[in-house]
Amino acid sequence: DPAVMWQFAQAVRGLADGCAALGIPVTGGNVSFYNQTGSAPILPTPVVGVLGVLEDVSRRLPTAMGTEPDATLLLLGDTRAEFDGSVWAQVTADHLGGLPPSVDFVREKLLAEVLRAASHDGLVSAAHDLSEGGLAQAVVESALAGATGCRIVIPEDFESGTGPFTFLFSESAGRVLVAVPGAQESRFRSMCEARGLPVTRIGVVDRGLDAVQVQGLFTVPLAELRGTYRGVLPALFG
Repeated sequence: DPAVMWQFAQAVRGLADGCAALGIPVTGGNVSFYNQTGSAPILPTPVVGVLGVLEDVSRRLPTAMGTEPDATLLLLGDTRAEFDGSVWAQVTADHLGGLPPSVDFVREKLLAEVLRAASHDGLVSAAHDLSEGGLAQAVVESALAGATGCRIVIPEDFESGTGPFTFLFSESAGRVLVAVPGAQESRFRSMCEARGLPVTRIGVVDRGLDAVQVQGLFTVPLAELRGTYRGVLPALFG
């Protein structure tokens, strides 16, 4: 299919641009164009492997929140109304297309540098990238991994109209959810602001709350989230 091949070629060019800008080597990959079902082609997106070196494994950042009680939850990066190609579009409209979220390689590199410095200095206790499903998915996965609840507050810029929806489900690139010990919040925020990285306080870890709560909108118990998260494959395959 020429259209699929064109999309695939553009994806590879984008990967090459990203690798060159960020200095990241791709060590392997795979694309199975022959795995289509009937006349429906596979998605024109390659799977790639990337190799990195962690100099001090004790400084690794887990995705699980809750290692520090009452840690502050901060969102790094900018959130825009970018839903083309998103999980939301696929689930609600069975549509994967349109203009994907914009990518800023300079910002991506800055984000990585800030996280690396914060990890080295012990300023962050957990971090989770925002990708499929946006902030809502990242919060749920981090809460489940740490078996702890949290309280999320919608920032003022997103309180009206469709703002809360954009805040929770946008798939804008270059964003990370971090948990920061209370004693380190001021220092970490100063680091971000000094380097020009947007940082927004969006909530707190709450070990006494066995749920994910978005203030004024909803509260979902961890047990319900865990059952849904783990129940997909058993429901499909028995």
